[in-house]
Amino acid sequence: MGFSGITDRNALQNEMPYEARDLPATLYGLLSRTADKYPDSNAVSYQIFSGPKDKAETLTWRTLKEQVSQAANMFRALGIGEKDVVAYVLPNCNETLVTMLGGAVAGIVNPINPLLEPEQIASILRETKAKVVVTLRPFPKTDVAQKVAEAVRHAPGVNTVLEVDLNRYLTPPKSWIVPLVRPKLDNQAKAAHADYMSFAKEMAKHPKTLAFADSTGDRVACYFHTGGTTGMPKVAQHKYSGLVYNGWLGSTLLFTEEDNIICPLPLFHVFAVHVIMMAAVASGAHVVFPTPQGYRGEGVFDNFWKLIERWKITFVITVPTAVSALMQRPVDADISTVKTAFSGSAPMPMELFKRFESASGVTIVEGYGLTEATCLVSCNPPGGEKKVGSVGIPFPYTDVRIVKQTNGGPLECGVDEVGEICVSNPGVFAGSTYTEADKNVDLYYQDKFLRTGDLGRIDEDGYLWITGRAKDLIIRGGHNIDPAEIEEALLGHSAVAFAGAIGQPDAHSGELPCAFVELVDGASVSEQELLEYCKIHVHERAAIPKHLTVLDELPKTAVGKVFKPDLRKLAITRVYNGALEQAGIAARVVSVIDDKKRGLVAQVAANGSSDADINGVLNSFTRPWEPAAAA
Repeated sequence: MGFSGITDRNALQNEMPYEARDLPATLYGLLSRTADKYPDSNAVSYQIFSGPKDKAETLTWRTLKEQVSQAANMFRALGIGEKDVVAYVLPNCNETLVTMLGGAVAGIVNPINPLLEPEQIASILRETKAKVVVTLRPFPKTDVAQKVAEAVRHAPGVNTVLEVDLNRYLTPPKSWIVPLVRPKLDNQAKAAHADYMSFAKEMAKHPKTLAFADSTGDRVACYFHTGGTTGMPKVAQHKYSGLVYNGWLGSTLLFTEEDNIICPLPLFHVFAVHVIMMAAVASGAHVVFPTPQGYRGEGVFDNFWKLIERWKITFVITVPTAVSALMQRPVDADISTVKTAFSGSAPMPMELFKRFESASGVTIVEGYGLTEATCLVSCNPPGGEKKVGSVGIPFPYTDVRIVKQTNGGPLECGVDEVGEICVSNPGVFAGSTYTEADKNVDLYYQDKFLRTGDLGRIDEDGYLWITGRAKDLIIRGGHNIDPAEIEEALLGHSAVAFAGAIGQPDAHSGELPCAFVELVDGASVSEQELLEYCKIHVHERAAIPKHLTVLDELPKTAVGKVFKPDLRKLAITRVYNGALEQAGIAARVVSVIDDKKRGLVAQVAANGSSDADINGVLNSFTRPWEPAAAA
């Protein structure tokens, strides 16, 4: 059925309890059901280059199930039981998907971001106790193999490394050249405790049907790290029931076996893995993955509209940073097959939303999810009213409560009252969200609702709005950055007494990391010197501050903690005024207020400028503005 609003949502919920629905208990059961219904339909297509005529490899649902069965059999032969972990550190390719699904069938699969540094990868491998790692064989223009080799040296529990060779996707003469220029990974770089093997050769040894009994019921199937920007990442546990719930939502509300979905998002992230692939596994839809790096791949933005025409795409999966880049290219192909674009990971600026719809004729639907809830929570109804700036209405069987803390304990908020967003649904593993028990303490409201750390409100029509983040995370283009890493690095400098890191507004990435410091009495160091210091001591490249300000004194709470709302106000003022000045507009931000419904709002003195001119600049950012009151 369609999804047009709360009436549809309630109608589905009222049909029967979720537990009464006829759904497989396991991932392999879900895959088998779809492969039996649509054996010869396309399941997934992958092209290593972005051109609309470049070579692509397509797997049918029958072939995908066969390869997943082979991979699961291989992992079992390598000692992976239901409670053992297969990690993968891979760019997008068909082997990545096969590893993800096969790993979750055989044991517990642990996707890891290949952009992380070796020490972060090693930390996650140790945290999850991974036994097998699937990664790239050394390949030109990527250092993934080298980083993983270094990480495995510091993860003594890993006993097997399976290498995927991307050269098989190339055609002559490039496929001839790669063996000649392939980077070397000598034996000294490899860990002595791990055997290195070919993924393809090992998988080929195993039958195309499952050689062991599938799990008899629900269990933990995935570990997803929630950032990895510090030495001790949090690892979220996902059960089959959460994966199946995401699949049921997609197949019931959005996709059918006739849909083609383009998903240039990484297969280490819940958006691509759970929201999109589980929906495809449940519905029989066809998913297209262009290039190993997805949107980051060479030529993807330039060829994007042509790729839609090539694959007759009906649904586009995107994020605000990608939409911003696409708006710098003309729509140069027939995209009439597209029904909807889904955007997640970060809020969409109003101006960007309007520009995309105007240029493409495609409606953007924004939604909300999080790793800890096995992703999906809410979205704007594709077939109904879309409130731009909101994250829509909660999905069927998802219960969202807005809760505030009072002296008398937690209290549920009324309409439009801001509090912490708390979620209960089949994707929430209540009591055991994280692998470490102490990280689950105080994580739940009424022992059932996951406390998300996000601040928000529910309006009179039942739409959910996010107004801020209690977590303080910096979200750069959908990538979570822990400000603690930046602060700890700066506090290691002898001249720095206090440091506070926040996300400053950015028209492209939503937020970029910036820092504020207070110096030790009598110390002297320039802002540029501290930025150079960060380049060395902040280990994650994406977390290196883009701006740094030295203040005489940082704003602090009564107990001496850095008060970040004031820092955010300073950053908004600086960034917005810089953008206005660059555009030649005389208007200026004169204050930033904390509005209960909208969060931080810039108050702008027009100084003779029109609202339209100010809008043209400031609507590129996610934080709102309003005219300053006349003096």
